This record gives sequence, structure tokens and C-alpha cells, in this order.
Amino acid sequence: MANTPFVFKQFTVNQDKSAMKIGTDAVLLGAWASIKNQPFSILDIGAGTGILALILAQRCFAEVIDALEIDDEAYEECVENFEHSPWGDRLFCYHASLEEFTNEIEDEYDLIVCNPPFYSDDFKTNNPSRDLARFQDAMPFEHLLQSVAILLSENGIFSVIIPKKEEAHFIELASNYQLSPVRICHVKGNPTSEIKRSLIEFSFTESDIKTETLIIETERHVYTPEYIALTKEFYLKM
Repeated sequence: MANTPFVFKQFTVNQDKSAMKIGTDAVLLGAWASIKNQPFSILDIGAGTGILALILAQRCFAEVIDALEIDDEAYEECVENFEHSPWGDRLFCYHASLEEFTNEIEDEYDLIVCNPPFYSDDFKTNNPSRDLARFQDAMPFEHLLQSVAILLSENGIFSVIIPKKEEAHFIELASNYQLSPVRICHVKGNPTSEIKRSLIEFSFTESDIKTETLIIETERHVYTPEYIALTKEFYLKM
């Protein structure tokens, strides 16, 4: 089932080649990431299927939307998904590591998004591609933040989704690169569950942190008005 194309309202994502399939995290980040500064250029680090870049292409008029993917098969699939989308002329995927890309590219980006691999303490599988996509040692947080600090424009925004348990550590690491949290959204599966994810927006400019909580469901398959409002432009059944 997970290998079948995922059909959204304005585009379709093939996911049979990519190790990481379409999940709630990517859609949440793509829908939540701020476009208030009307970004001219966007970068998706660790693109996988390209879902983040595609959502942002639908949401805004950025003329440059670049994606970065190191895995061979995921890269091929991302390119195909971009080409078959309505925004193929604005989307481009680079096949390189983050280190290579950061060292070679001279551009800066107004918005950088990343749904990073973060299962650093889980048991690894025997699928190298899936491990590469899921495990933090493929893209350590420190390496990610160091690159973001180089690639982000002066007034740019960096948005990321990470496990709640990593939030304080990630914010502390970000401060080493003059990146300050300006907006945080804590994501809960239902009203009684623990906070599972943190959506965090960073900037080079310090300000008061706006914190909110998003609950996805009140009960199984009964979605909250807030979650529907955030994702209804993408999911077919919202």
C-alpha cells in the first residue's frame, strides 16, 4: 500500500523508490512553514520524494525551489515527481550530500525546510536506504545547522520538524550558529497523548517565541478543526 502513489489535491507523489514514504510529519511541516516573507528562493534539505518542495510550490510563488537528496533512488523519484507536477519549471533537485552542496553552492535561500532523519537511538534495519533516510548519523543535527547558517539569507527562515525530546538540544545547538527560535508548534496525536513532535521556526533575529499546540485527532479519524484548516488544501478528504 505504501508503495502506491499518494494523490493530493493538486499533485501526485510516487513513492515506490524512496525509502521514506509520505507521512504526517512532512505534510505538517510543508503546511506549517511560514511564507510570510514571500520567499524568492526555497531549499528542501533531504527531499526524499520531494513532498515538502511540492507543498511549498503550491503554497507560494517562489521562483527558485531547490531540493537536495543524496540517495540515488530517492533522487530519481524526486526528479520524476517534480517533472510531473504543475510547477516543474520552478522545482529542481540536486543529487549531492549536504556537505558537497554547501561547499559548492553560492546561493542563499529565503526559506530552508528540513524533515531530518532522527531515529538515532532506535534499532537499525537491514535496509541501507531506509536507515540512511531515518537515522540521524546520516545527517547529524550539528552538521545540518552549520550548513543552514551558511545557506540561509540574512532575513531568511529555517523550519524543521523533530521529536519533542530533541527540542531543547536542537535549540541549544542552533544558538551556536546565531539561529534563534521564533515559533514553536507542539504536535499531539490526540488530546490525552504526549507531545510527539516539535515544529520549530528559526531566524537570525531574536524575538519572543510564539508557542502553540496542535492536536491532530479527537478520536481515530476524527480530525480537529485546527488540523483540517492546516492541511485541507492538500489532502483529498479534508
